[in-house]
Amino acid sequence: MFTGLVAELGRITAIEKSESSAVFTVCAPALISQIALGDSVAVNGVCLTATSIAGDAFTADVMVQTLAVTSLSQLAVGSPVNLELAALLNTRMGGHMVQGHVDGVATVVGLTPGDKWAQFDITVPEKLAKYIVNQGSICLDGVSLTVGEINDANNVVTVWLIPETLERTNLSTKQPGDLINVEVDVLAKYVERLLAKGEK
Repeated sequence: MFTGLVAELGRITAIEKSESSAVFTVCAPALISQIALGDSVAVNGVCLTATSIAGDAFTADVMVQTLAVTSLSQLAVGSPVNLELAALLNTRMGGHMVQGHVDGVATVVGLTPGDKWAQFDITVPEKLAKYIVNQGSICLDGVSLTVGEINDANNVVTVWLIPETLERTNLSTKQPGDLINVEVDVLAKYVERLLAKGEK
């Protein structure tokens, strides 16, 4: 489990692709001392397992299904990635409960700078729109954010990014048309399941 508070802005240093998977090498100098083999690391919001560690980098295997349903397939050598280690339950839990299980991929509409914050707009898949509420939580590329506005007519969700978020994550690099991983609040999915099944 994660909280959506990015701990380091890492970088992809190598990608080895095969027919059924890919191996990503991620440079993470600030976090590498805390990563052990088998640890879970959220990479742009996708929960991956560290399979080897060398120097200031770790590798992770990414299955073809993960590449198909997330934006990791768009990464290239040199791409900045948001990194977070699994949450510790003996410390403060900032952000919100994030599983690292991406629900879908959204498209960036735009990033509009402001005096104290930037407006970040994305178009979410219609099937996910029902799980997103004003002032609720959403996870974009592994970053826990509060929903600012929702335009249901075209499934556009707006969040506001403070300078700290722009500086510490890769969201500042996003351009219109870029893909971004979305994880909706898991509580909404549990409520839907309970209501759908009901008491038989």
